[in-house]
Amino acid sequence: MSTSTDHRTPRSGRSTARRTLAVTATAAVVLAGMGSPALAKGKGGENNGNPNTSKKITQAVDVENVWTHLEEFQEIADENGGNRASGLPGYEASAEYVEQVLQDAGYETERHDFSYPRTRTLAEDLTVGGEDVAVIAMSYSPSTPDGGVTGPLAAPTVDPQGCDAAAYGEGADLTGQIAIVSRGTCAFSAKSLAAAAVGAEAVLVYNNEPGALNGTLGGPDSGFVPAAGMTQEAGQALLAQMAQDTVTATLDLRTIDEVVETFNVLAETSTGRDDNVVMLGAHLDSAQEGAGINDNATGSAAILETAVQLARVNKTNNTVRFAWWGGEEDGLQGSNAWVADQSPAELDDIATYLNFDMVGSPNHVIGVYDADESTYEAGVAPPAGSIQTEEVFTDYFDLTGQPWVDTAYSGRSDYQAFILSGVPASGLFTGADGTKTEKEVELFGGTAGITYDPNYHTVLDDIDNVDREALDIMSDAIAHAALTLAQDTSEINGKRSAGKSGKPHPQGDLPTDDEEAEDAA
Repeated sequence: MSTSTDHRTPRSGRSTARRTLAVTATAAVVLAGMGSPALAKGKGGENNGNPNTSKKITQAVDVENVWTHLEEFQEIADENGGNRASGLPGYEASAEYVEQVLQDAGYETERHDFSYPRTRTLAEDLTVGGEDVAVIAMSYSPSTPDGGVTGPLAAPTVDPQGCDAAAYGEGADLTGQIAIVSRGTCAFSAKSLAAAAVGAEAVLVYNNEPGALNGTLGGPDSGFVPAAGMTQEAGQALLAQMAQDTVTATLDLRTIDEVVETFNVLAETSTGRDDNVVMLGAHLDSAQEGAGINDNATGSAAILETAVQLARVNKTNNTVRFAWWGGEEDGLQGSNAWVADQSPAELDDIATYLNFDMVGSPNHVIGVYDADESTYEAGVAPPAGSIQTEEVFTDYFDLTGQPWVDTAYSGRSDYQAFILSGVPASGLFTGADGTKTEKEVELFGGTAGITYDPNYHTVLDDIDNVDREALDIMSDAIAHAALTLAQDTSEINGKRSAGKSGKPHPQGDLPTDDEEAEDAA
């Protein structure tokens, strides 16, 4: 999941051609001989040849197969410098794996190319009194000089958040010093500019809640001083030391500016209405710090296995399009670029967009994007149809007895470009850097007072960082939503899509055994 801002690339024209899907009996035999996950057995033990109901497809999308994809992504990261970041070898290898699995299942795949500027981190080290303190360089931070900068730490005397020069007090001069400020109130870019205005050599921003702070300055600016984030605990410990004596620190941040040439991966079914496309997306790239297995190999693996199993459905009434986005960790680059390349008519053909970014957090909640704003006020007005999209998930969880909670409809992930273009959207989220509450512990277990993913955007976001139970719950919900909307989106956009029986499937309902038998006839 990205904490970056929106950076669109120039429109380059339509690039997503109509894809075809052909699963023949011969291909099925070949896939069975290869042991492909396309024909793996579901949870019930039987091989459901046509998983055309919610019950069948949630059985077919087995968490063991999803986990196999995670293992592949982990191995890819291990073999490619420890990450799968866009523009680097691990991303290319991840995309090739996704493409191969899709092609084995009968899809044709397409790469949608785009580029964007990025600052890549080479070093991020803070030393205080001979001890290392963990920091994370902010995106678009300039580098420190060779050898880093060394000087006393200095906090604002008026406002600890350091949003402007006045926060440091009248006539403040921090020449030769390193500012340390709190997260909050203003953008990180404002904190960097304010530190520069009073002469500071660099700025450290500590979190205002538990957990690591991985921020962005939003874009390059010659006025910035080097900026890094740290945990609330580390920041408060340094402030306590500063209250007793002068604290001298050395900060070494080294970054390079580069232009990333990368791509999204897309595939879609051949059956279904071209003017009523259901779209599922997850970002494929990791942050530069690590393998990104929870963030977001989990979402990528879950929709990959859903695509594999949906390929075995004899017929879908609506086209289903899958997208694996690149550049999300650098500011939602891939989804922004793809949406920008679509015409208004092409966007209007998308019935709804479903986003899956982090669906296996170790201290998880089962979260659904709060399109109806029943808990959180949305940052952007949810487009018409978003509430009904949310209900596909919440109705499913209610029918299966699974507790769930709202998660903010913030536009913080790849659905942002869609909702800004008026496309309905919702999705699932098990949590990132927010803090788990006692009430959420009652519903989902885990530990209150710590973040949903303590390893978010760190080297420890590996396969051991994923909760298999959460991944299983979310993978089933994704499979259910994909099939449900593949057959009928009328509750979202009024477009009726009758099944073989001539009866549209009720939005969000689980078919009864009789309905399953009728559909299979």
